[in-house]
Amino acid sequence: MLSKALLRLGTGAARHPWRVIAAWLVAATLAVLAAVAFGGRTADSMTAPGLDSQRAAQLIERAGTGQEGMTAQVVVTPLDNGATFFDDGARTALTRLRAEVQRLPHVLGTSDPAGALGAGGDTAVRGGLVSADGRIAVVRVQYPDQSRLSAEDLDALVDLGDRLRAELPLRIEMGGNLFYVFSDPDGGASELIGLLAAAAILFLAFGSLVAAALPIGMAVFGLTVGVATMTVLAGVTDVPTFAPVLGSMVGLGVGIDYALFVLARHREHLARGLDPQAAAGRAVATAGRPVVFAGGTVVVSILGLAVANVPFMTVGGVAVSIVVLIMVVASVTLLPAFLGAAGPRLARAGRIGRALQARKPGRLARRRDLVAGAAHAAGWRRWIGHVSRHPVPYAVGAAGLLLTATLPVLGLRVGLPDDGSLPQSRTERRAYDLVAEGFGPGTNGPLVIAADPTGDPGVLDRLVGAVAADPGIASVAPTHIDRATGIATLVVFPATGPQDKATADTIARLRTDVLPTAIGHGPARAHVGGAAASLSDVGQRTSERLPVFVAAVLAMSFLLLMLVFRSILVPLKAVLLNLLSIGAAYGIMVAVFQWGWGGALIGLEATVPIVSFIPMFLFAILFGLSMDYEVFLLSRVREEYLRTGDNGTAIVEGVSRTARIITSAALIMVAVFLSFAVAEDPSTKMFGLGLATAIFIDATVVRMVLVPATMTLLGRTNWWLPKWLDRMLPRGPVGTDGTDAESTGEAPRPRLVDR
Repeated sequence: MLSKALLRLGTGAARHPWRVIAAWLVAATLAVLAAVAFGGRTADSMTAPGLDSQRAAQLIERAGTGQEGMTAQVVVTPLDNGATFFDDGARTALTRLRAEVQRLPHVLGTSDPAGALGAGGDTAVRGGLVSADGRIAVVRVQYPDQSRLSAEDLDALVDLGDRLRAELPLRIEMGGNLFYVFSDPDGGASELIGLLAAAAILFLAFGSLVAAALPIGMAVFGLTVGVATMTVLAGVTDVPTFAPVLGSMVGLGVGIDYALFVLARHREHLARGLDPQAAAGRAVATAGRPVVFAGGTVVVSILGLAVANVPFMTVGGVAVSIVVLIMVVASVTLLPAFLGAAGPRLARAGRIGRALQARKPGRLARRRDLVAGAAHAAGWRRWIGHVSRHPVPYAVGAAGLLLTATLPVLGLRVGLPDDGSLPQSRTERRAYDLVAEGFGPGTNGPLVIAADPTGDPGVLDRLVGAVAADPGIASVAPTHIDRATGIATLVVFPATGPQDKATADTIARLRTDVLPTAIGHGPARAHVGGAAASLSDVGQRTSERLPVFVAAVLAMSFLLLMLVFRSILVPLKAVLLNLLSIGAAYGIMVAVFQWGWGGALIGLEATVPIVSFIPMFLFAILFGLSMDYEVFLLSRVREEYLRTGDNGTAIVEGVSRTARIITSAALIMVAVFLSFAVAEDPSTKMFGLGLATAIFIDATVVRMVLVPATMTLLGRTNWWLPKWLDRMLPRGPVGTDGTDAESTGEAPRPRLVDR
């Protein structure tokens, strides 16, 4: 039985704390050493099998044009407002800059705007190297494949720019995917802010520095091992750049949350007079079971991203799941070791807590009760009782509020924020703006058409003419033909920016109308690739697979909750209410990021589309996390129902006993997630705000209003389960069927069969 195994595990860890702590220290050290020796850097491969952009990438790789490697661009403009690159002085400075860039390590080649100007101004302008007014020039830098590069290459380019800014009469800005891949991932400062906020909330809850420090220490241990393991995974396969940030965000949130629930039960057992080792064992046996179940639900939900058939999402899900799984293991092994080492000190407030208690003893006692659950929370009992006496207006009002918040989802537009979404303090944003100013917005998101003209030598001329005539295309660069393979690559610049819906429409029109018409029915083939096309394809793939994924997660959650709570209506209600909270979070994200409502509060400088893969990722994570609170709350309600047989009493007692600890845990998770919402990268902001909003709604409106209201309306039918189904289902994996007493040594409770 799981509960008995956890009881032995927790008790053993508490009795031999230093052995367990030493084992975790060794594990963390080995993980870090393995990350240093075998780890790799994160990399974004925004492709998926069967997509048209993937077929284009395969043709480009066969042709060996170099366009499959990494790129950067150096964008310059004269500091003298009256100067242009048609003048000798500015052109000489441009020539020197290009020569310096060409000498950098691993640079395969650069474009030569100054040389093109020397050959004739029209050549440079038509090639997209110098703007028509001569004020802006672009040096495009070609690097080899990412596997042959490192962050040192980015550092060398940045250092060169810093030096040349002091030596040349030019404003120099830089961008390109070299920056995207090798810039330090966003999140270091956010993690620290989140930890500090969590520590403050824990101290206010416990009134003890020792008690507040234990969940933080456990989370830091787990995060160290998890991120190091993720780095090792990056040495084997392409782990997306958002995975470490998302893993840190979710890992800190669930790690501290899980530790909080176990620690609360531990202090409750200490208050009953148990010795620290026995109290730790029983805490793991009781609170640890829901932790294992909830953590497993999070892991399974995230791994369900594989149904999207987008490799980078699958690998990202695996990476984040590793961190969550490590946090679960730490909660039932490392935390009880900490509890055993702390001994009886956790049963009382620390020195600062006693000082606070001397000033405001009643308030501090209530704060300790928030976590320990040793006494009934009178305020919460009054509130839950009030909701239970007026279930209809509260159910209708809360559901209406969440449905209203969900309405903006109807205007959801997926895409990927580009450098134009970054703050003005970043050189990538300034380079983006200069390029858009000098060459048009579409220059920041070129499309690459790869064509294999096998058997039809005239197809390229028709292709170029048809593409250039399309109203969504601003210009077409000269065609490059690989002599060995005959494959041609055609770089075209849309008339609209990468984030614009019109660009996605242009891509779709090229594929469905322009290219098929130009190629005809012959053996030749052509595909539209490039970063903008790849991201558009991935967005469409995830949108198509999202309903299947949502249905799979809902079905899994329903079955698991039915198994746990021996009911049909309780899991059905849980699924529907979780959908409401997640839908409201989606709606708020659309309002903030697409409509700009309150965007300045989180440092958002421009409206952006919702990142294509974020809705699916958020659904997986949020549904798993919401199950945490569902299990913790309903487990207590079920216990009270089995004890008393009265549905109303069970709701009031069960919800009030867990309300304050759920609120405290939610505050910690919201604080951690919101700390990431102020990061520079818009994708990180979306993850942080989306997770924080959903958890806040789930722990307040859903758990404290909708759950008691709907359970009151359903009455005893909450626990209805057909007899034939009851006989088929195995007995409760988290002890909600009356097995608590057997596994933990507590007084047995009568079981109630309600059919």
